[in-house]
Amino acid sequence: MSIINIPRLDLNDYTQGTAQQRHQFSQAIGKAFNETGFVIIANHGMDKTLIDLLYETVKAFFALPESTKLKYEIPGLAGQRGYTSKGKEKAKDAKVPDLKEFWQRGQDENPVVDELPSFDEVTGEVYRRLETAGRELLKAIAAYLCLEETYFEEKVIQGNSILRAIHYFPIDDPDSLPEDAVRAGAHEDINLITLLIGASADGLEVLTRDGTWYPVKAHGEDIVVNVGDMLQRLTNNKLKSTTHRVVNPPREMMKISRFSVPFFLHPKADMSLAALDFCIDAGHPKAYADVTAGEYLDERLREIGLKM
Repeated sequence: MSIINIPRLDLNDYTQGTAQQRHQFSQAIGKAFNETGFVIIANHGMDKTLIDLLYETVKAFFALPESTKLKYEIPGLAGQRGYTSKGKEKAKDAKVPDLKEFWQRGQDENPVVDELPSFDEVTGEVYRRLETAGRELLKAIAAYLCLEETYFEEKVIQGNSILRAIHYFPIDDPDSLPEDAVRAGAHEDINLITLLIGASADGLEVLTRDGTWYPVKAHGEDIVVNVGDMLQRLTNNKLKSTTHRVVNPPREMMKISRFSVPFFLHPKADMSLAALDFCIDAGHPKAYADVTAGEYLDERLREIGLKM
């Protein structure tokens, strides 16, 4: 099996640590994001009680009748708020949709689930805590890049971040699936960074530099954090948006649901993703055209089938 640098870091070392601990944290996260694009983070502000309540609430929503869930599917929003039903999203260049349905909430204008009074409150609290943790992680990344620590702050406060609750639904007859159908096809995330709160089952895998797939597992209340395409573009590939996927379980486990809740930290739509000047040199020529975060998001939503 490939050796891959996915360190476990304590966010308290950065938010409450000494100058030396803060420096070590920013260097460690930068090194991992440069090599593999993934880290595991402890002490991120989410406790076990809230995580358990989140998953209990999310499972209750997806257990609602299909007709009830469809009330919250909002045409014209490209899945950016409310419910997105089965068969809608696919990985870029994939031939078939992922085996999932999901719910997304943002900063505001979120539909309220009448059937579950606690749903909006619980997902809102999780959103706020993960946004806070994400902003601290971006400060550490800015320090690693020798930028002002607050470089990302004005760009992400009241940005387009999304909390996504995913249900990888049961498959009673795996033989009926298209040949390439998987829970989440190989892809890279669109945003700056993603914070993933565990999952109810294994399945997340990262593509290593030698072309093999490596399983990523967070333990207890740890979260998995990875680089998205926007941060990769901004740093001209210095920080890696690594390809990852969620594989199907063994056949006998396909009848069991899998739940997952990632937080996609997005900036405001007008943030420029033009590569930072100091990330461009003779050995690293500019790799991407200049676009804004909003323009890039629009492009990617079309590629994955959520926007026409």
